[in-house]
Amino acid sequence: MNLGNHLPEDTYQALTEAALEARGQAYAPYSNYYVGAALITENGDIYRGCNIENASYGLTNCAERTAVFTAIADTKSKIHALVLVTKGGGMPCGACRQVLNEFNPQMLIYCVDVDGQLKHQTTLDTLLPKAFGPHSLEA
Repeated sequence: MNLGNHLPEDTYQALTEAALEARGQAYAPYSNYYVGAALITENGDIYRGCNIENASYGLTNCAERTAVFTAIADTKSKIHALVLVTKGGGMPCGACRQVLNEFNPQMLIYCVDVDGQLKHQTTLDTLLPKAFGPHSLEA
């Protein structure tokens, strides 16, 4: 599945709906900041994730990483795109950018608000230029 520099509208809508649904599953009793993510792999499979907080704050897991870990546990397919839903349409945090980079530095990133409105469209390599990745270990 070659998606090019943008997602087809039906794929984007399916990912956005999946991310909005995932946000509804978020466990965020401490921050009340509910996040949902959905990604699509090169073989067309969609994986969802939500943020999962913990009383020991450092053990909290972001929605993006939940989606990635679920996808990788199920398939080794390259990740083509991710839709992130947050209040205000926020961007992935630094830790998530680094994890996403492992699986496709050119990944398409769409940030959407809780009303389903697109706020940002970019690529991961724009958000994390000159990233440390697998190539960095080949010195």
